[in-house]
Amino acid sequence: MVGYDPQAQNAAPTPQEAALAGSAAGIATRALISPIDVIKIRFQLQIECVSSRRPAGKYWGILQASRCIYSEEGLSAFWKGHTPAQLLSICYGAVQFVSFEFLTKVAHKSTPYDSQTAGVHFVCGGLAACSATVACQPLDTLRTRFAAQGEPKVYRSLRHAVSTMWRSEGPWTFYRGLSPTLLAVFPYAGMQFFFYNEILALLSEKNLICGSGAGMISKTITYPCDLFKKRLQVGGFEKARVYFGQVRSYSGLTDCMVQVAKEEGFRGFFKGFSPSLLKAALSTGFTFFWYEFFLSVTCNIREKRKTGVLTKDQERR
Repeated sequence: MVGYDPQAQNAAPTPQEAALAGSAAGIATRALISPIDVIKIRFQLQIECVSSRRPAGKYWGILQASRCIYSEEGLSAFWKGHTPAQLLSICYGAVQFVSFEFLTKVAHKSTPYDSQTAGVHFVCGGLAACSATVACQPLDTLRTRFAAQGEPKVYRSLRHAVSTMWRSEGPWTFYRGLSPTLLAVFPYAGMQFFFYNEILALLSEKNLICGSGAGMISKTITYPCDLFKKRLQVGGFEKARVYFGQVRSYSGLTDCMVQVAKEEGFRGFFKGFSPSLLKAALSTGFTFFWYEFFLSVTCNIREKRKTGVLTKDQERR
């Protein structure tokens, strides 16, 4: 079970165990969902309509975009920005789950609420995600820029990207899109933990299915904020986007919302929604699945060592 559980037979996970399990879950999940994430970002940044019925832009469908990216940029393009994305996953997973375990424990011991109730999971999940977002936003911005650039590449490596952005745009450029991110991440992550708790109570231990369902519901409700975040993160990066079609500059969140509504209509707020929904289902499902799996492994090792069943030599082997 995710979160502090006073009824659990084993002791609550330590911060180190939660961080390790969260990071491992992030690594495993990121490697699997990277291709669909690249396609989603390309759709979100396209000004022209994303539609197979009215193909006006470079991309108009998931299969067409996949073929286009593969033929023009090669198979490795589906893992563009994978290094910062993996660093993001490691950092985000660790901070989010350590914070969540800590907050649910505090809520259970310092308030009249049970730590395993859905309401507590909603609030603690939202706060944990906000903490992780602030800590990891620079890596998210780097990941988005790498996934967004075509050929020839503007950034040759992670180090080159960091130095170029710092020198030409200043340190605050790494926090572009933070406002819509925080606006979306609290309800999004809160609902992930909320619905995961609720669905798990119905399906019992089918954590992969529960996580997928929670991710799809949460993403549907909060999706437009994710699009605004991506648009703002590539501000100042217009020269790398000309190859893909029209480009726009936004002065802030409000200006981004107004321009998207005016030029692209209501459908513009949901560009890339299909791959994003698929990504949310896979990402959330795998994250909860792998987190519980790795947490179970680390806790079992700790308990065996405590009882003397597992020696240090056996553990090394």
